[in-house]
Amino acid sequence: MTVRSVSLRTEGHLIDTGLLSRYLAIVVENGATYELRHFEIGRSVEDFSKLWFTVSGEEDVLAQVVEDLVSHGCIVEGNEPVTLRPSAADRTVPDDFYSTTNHRTEVYHDGAWIPVQDQRMDACLVIDPARRARCVKLRDIHQGDLVVCGATGVRVHPPFKSREATDFVFMGNEVSSERRVERMVEVIAQEMQAIRDRGGRTVVVAGPVVVHTGGGEHLGRLIRGGYVQALLSGNALAVHDVERALYGTSLGVDHHSGIPVHEGHMNHMRAINAINKCGSLRAAVDKGVLREGIIFECIRAGVPFVLAGSIRDDGPLPDTLMDLLEAQAKTAEQLTGAEMEIILSTMLHGIGVGNMTPSWVKTVCVDINPAVVTKLVDRGSAQAVGIVTDVGLFLRLLADALPPEKARGAGPAPGAGGT
Repeated sequence: MTVRSVSLRTEGHLIDTGLLSRYLAIVVENGATYELRHFEIGRSVEDFSKLWFTVSGEEDVLAQVVEDLVSHGCIVEGNEPVTLRPSAADRTVPDDFYSTTNHRTEVYHDGAWIPVQDQRMDACLVIDPARRARCVKLRDIHQGDLVVCGATGVRVHPPFKSREATDFVFMGNEVSSERRVERMVEVIAQEMQAIRDRGGRTVVVAGPVVVHTGGGEHLGRLIRGGYVQALLSGNALAVHDVERALYGTSLGVDHHSGIPVHEGHMNHMRAINAINKCGSLRAAVDKGVLREGIIFECIRAGVPFVLAGSIRDDGPLPDTLMDLLEAQAKTAEQLTGAEMEIILSTMLHGIGVGNMTPSWVKTVCVDINPAVVTKLVDRGSAQAVGIVTDVGLFLRLLADALPPEKARGAGPAPGAGGT
């Protein structure tokens, strides 16, 4: 196998963030070698350090090492344009296609760096006839699409958390229950109010535990106050939200006494039946059948919601999207322009939505189980801040920390109404 060399450069807070060590580990652990040609250390806290280095290795190993280094913020020297190859058939790409991260990305094409649109992880990069660079899922590739291959001409901008010292970042992403929840709630509340007041977008990803722990009432307060611009969830949240609204129970347990009621195990099916009789959740609100709850507040406030179905679902409700690709597309639509994402006690839905979320979106994951936060971060959402606490308590504290009145001029969310 032929040994080749590639020269790269990078800049940023390379030492205190551990990026320099990470670069060298990528090279060595994959069986390649490196030579550090020049290193300039930043002279002040704000200054970037700059590094020029060469990586050598067998051709197949080198290609993988370079792509990994580029995904962490390195650039192949020379400002060479991206390599474009046409797709031979729908839903296929060349074997050396570039796989995207969730970090802000640019590509060098026609003599200029072009920002990538629709940034998300695990997608392909396509240059369209209008010279736009877009992240495209493999299933959406069409024959003849020009696909970016290899890592030459790709520039990734990973966040440098330790130097982005805003009040929000102070919380870090360490996972621990031994932290003052009230202070973290205060910071999140300040950020949510600022986002609302400038017409920005906060997206909530919620699991049915929100209802079971009594958090539905407080999430409803946030929706009424204009602090939530989209709700992403599954069938179960809506079912148990309707069950609580109609029968005062969730999972058959009375919300006031905490005691299972007679035949309460049937109440979630009764709730589905009641909505089916109306035809939809919106129709249930219009007919006065559904008069409170999370979904009621979304419909009344015009906040879009997406309910993505699964194999576990009872019913499901008529509003639940059982076409997985449709549910993914509508979820991605509601993430457009989001500034903050709050994930409430839902591991699988949280990871799924996290995979669609760019790394610059402030992400908060609240769960009583610290392993849920850890798994979210391990799956690529490294920007996520974890709060280990009861989600019902968190929502009450958060709603109490925010003014209830709705701000004027709140920006409309993409799409209309509920899904």
